[in-house]
Amino acid sequence: MSEIEFSDFLKVDIRCGTVMKAEPFPEARKPAIKLWVDFGPELGAKKSSAQITDLYTPDELVGRKVMAVVNFPPRQIGPLVSEVLVLGFPDDAGRIVLADPGQSTPDGSRLA
Repeated sequence: MSEIEFSDFLKVDIRCGTVMKAEPFPEARKPAIKLWVDFGPELGAKKSSAQITDLYTPDELVGRKVMAVVNFPPRQIGPLVSEVLVLGFPDDAGRIVLADPGQSTPDGSRLA
């Protein structure tokens, strides 16, 4: 992977938010969950689709803190317009584990 300048990294706006609503996304090509994430008063609630069905159910996601890139352009995923990219890492089996701040963090906090 090529190196980037620090100024390039600063262009990526990664924020912490709380999942307000989650539901199955049967229309997606690959198994996914629709998420509505609250990023605080500055950004408000944003929608996303996440391929995280191996480790998470919609019910257990509500109230969970997540991290997401909030400044990508919206992307059409089936009938859903995804507004943010929720971040995660693959485990040894390739299942996506959601990235979270690890501590109590206000919604909308930016990765520093």
